[in-house]
Amino acid sequence: MVTFVFDGSFEGLLTAVFEFYERKPGQVQLVWDKYYQPLMLEESIEIINDETKATRVWEGLKKKLDPQWLQTFYKVHLAEDAQTFSDMFDFARYIFDNPKGAEANFSNEHVIALSKMERKISRERHRMKAFIRFQKTADGIYYCPIEPDFNVLPLVAKFFKDRYADQQWIIYDVKRRYGLYYDLTTVQQITYEFVSNIDTRKVQLPAELTDEKEELASLLWKDYFNSTNIPARKNMKLHIQHVPKRYWKYLNEKEGKN
Repeated sequence: MVTFVFDGSFEGLLTAVFEFYERKPGQVQLVWDKYYQPLMLEESIEIINDETKATRVWEGLKKKLDPQWLQTFYKVHLAEDAQTFSDMFDFARYIFDNPKGAEANFSNEHVIALSKMERKISRERHRMKAFIRFQKTADGIYYCPIEPDFNVLPLVAKFFKDRYADQQWIIYDVKRRYGLYYDLTTVQQITYEFVSNIDTRKVQLPAELTDEKEELASLLWKDYFNSTNIPARKNMKLHIQHVPKRYWKYLNEKEGKN
């Protein structure tokens, strides 16, 4: 058994697939370097990211996969999960080793694994669209911290650009220490340094950093939320199913209820 060790990036995974077919090492497993622990007598190969090799594999997948499945393959790498990376590696080999349309075979364990993960990521993306609450800063930029289970920021950028096209905004992923900034023209990726004046560990911005009307806007939203609730129809079990408690800290209408 040969171990391919890669850096957890999409390019690295595609490069690993290329190296498998170029080296023909026989039995091989893909391991994320974040969790790799060398073993005695183990043969391991460090995968060096190569854009040219990765592009060739991606173009090959384009020819073999249905467009929706090609999108699924990209999306699942955002899970940032060691087992999912391994499933992607095995799935790609399965696709290349079989006739076109092999992704429709739901008896294959790797097809099933990627399908399940894609549903989880899509669910998280949907929740980010629904549960994000912006706070207006003193300099007129709308800010929101998030901490999703998966790295879904790349999947929501277009949605928020289209929905809030007339506002400057920042959505910052606290867990991954990067974010998106929309400047009324384009969406660009930002690092922690861009928001270093904000304590990103806290959900609410301090008063000195918020717009003077932000508190009023938050209060009006809470009043609206409370006025539309019908106590007689309250179903907390169903509510938590649709709005899990881990998101409550980001919803100002839930302040003090978690």
